Amino acid sequence: MSSTEPIANPQKARRGLVRVWHATRISLLGLREGWREPAFRQEVCLAVVMFPAAFWVGRNWLEVALLASVLALVLIVELLNSGIEAAIDRVGPEWHALSGRAKDLGSAAVLLSILLCAGVWIAALWQRFAT
Repeated sequence: MSSTEPIANPQKARRGLVRVWHATRISLLGLREGWREPAFRQEVCLAVVMFPAAFWVGRNWLEVALLASVLALVLIVELLNSGIEAAIDRVGPEWHALSGRAKDLGSAAVLLSILLCAGVWIAALWQRFAT
């Protein structure tokens, strides 16, 4: 590509702190879009309650970090699932087997992240209060 050709994505031409600034703004826009998803809002509300509880349930920094990390993982997977759904919906509203498969796989990833989170929290609560 010569220097006279237009850049398809202006973010690729940015360097240094300007690139970091623009990437941060884009990420914040993504979080705002995620907030429009009811499932993401519910998970954020639970995380807001559970994150401080991680400091109470965890007995050391490693346990607190694990409890907080699985909460973050659920939010991350939910955002990725929403991105998959948005990309599929952009292609078209008609039903297609591959579109359904992509959405089902994204949903399964969310379910597995929630089950992992629940398992870690149940084990931590059990260790904290039942032993």
